[in-house]
Amino acid sequence: MNSNGLISGQGVSEITYIHIYECDQFSMGIFCFPAGRTFPLHDHPGMTVLSKLLYGSVCIKAYDWVRGETCSPRTNGLAGTAIDGIFNAPCEPSILFPRSGGNIHSFTALTPCAILDVLSPPYSDDLGRPSTYFLDFPIPSLPGYAWLEEREVKLPCDLVVKGAPYLGPPLGVPDDDLC
Repeated sequence: MNSNGLISGQGVSEITYIHIYECDQFSMGIFCFPAGRTFPLHDHPGMTVLSKLLYGSVCIKAYDWVRGETCSPRTNGLAGTAIDGIFNAPCEPSILFPRSGGNIHSFTALTPCAILDVLSPPYSDDLGRPSTYFLDFPIPSLPGYAWLEEREVKLPCDLVVKGAPYLGPPLGVPDDDLC
């Protein structure tokens, strides 16, 4: 942190999440990454996600399930690559929809970077929107596709995300007006 209490991208050693706001309809926060850290492959069941790279450079890998006869949540199966590339700020925000746009994704920071994340609706185990983490196994004979498997443990042991307070300006509207 610098002298005014704000997080400096050069100053974090672990992924840091700054929680800005949450209600029943959406949540908003900023992930700050040191160079070289990865937020592993995870999903956003039934959610729309807007992500905006605020500064830095990040590698994003994202998949969508190959559609089958069922619409139920999947934990293992064939997925097509939706995004596999390097993004440098400034760039356009990405929007992931419940069934398209790369709703299962990972981030690897190539430089210190920050990503604004808006989820609608937010994660909720009680409402059937838990976060699930996956391993991906690219299929060499089928370029652009991978087999995804749910990780055995709910939260990968190598994932460390620290919390930090939001110190920015107030949102400026009463809570009832947002949600």
